[in-house]
Amino acid sequence: MRSNGGEHEGWLRLALEEARSAGAAGDVPVGAVIVHDGVVIGRGQNRVERLRDPTAHAEMLAIRDASAALGYERLAGAALYVTLEPCAMCAGAIVLARLQRLVYGAADPKTGACGSLRDIVRDTRLNHQVEVAGGVLAETCSGLLKDFFRSKRRTGDTAVEPRLPERCESG
Repeated sequence: MRSNGGEHEGWLRLALEEARSAGAAGDVPVGAVIVHDGVVIGRGQNRVERLRDPTAHAEMLAIRDASAALGYERLAGAALYVTLEPCAMCAGAIVLARLQRLVYGAADPKTGACGSLRDIVRDTRLNHQVEVAGGVLAETCSGLLKDFFRSKRRTGDTAVEPRLPERCESG
């Protein structure tokens, strides 16, 4: 479902703050916040590069933060606001956390698992489905990512796409 996002823009702007912080720290600029009853209960920003952890996506960290804040792994009634459409890993975590709603900015046609490439969060074969609104502040969210990667290409910085160490390469 596409939304004009009026009611969601304020929360997504908080996610954009997290994304900008991630980008400034050298990680791909993706940010997320989780809101329950009008209160932010979880925040996350992409930390894959800083933590050297392929699971340290903004959504995963926000879910962990919100679960810790509530003292419970189920986030029923909560909404996740994220600047980029979640991947399959994050979509699975969204379902497992029982989030009620997902609102994202930029679609991800290559790895998006919430409507673009796949639609895990609305798959009726699973035991929970999530309401989805995509495209909220899409140009702003997409522009942040494009600027980040344009800057990386300009400076020749490939830190976000590192090569495997020689001992790990097949050959």
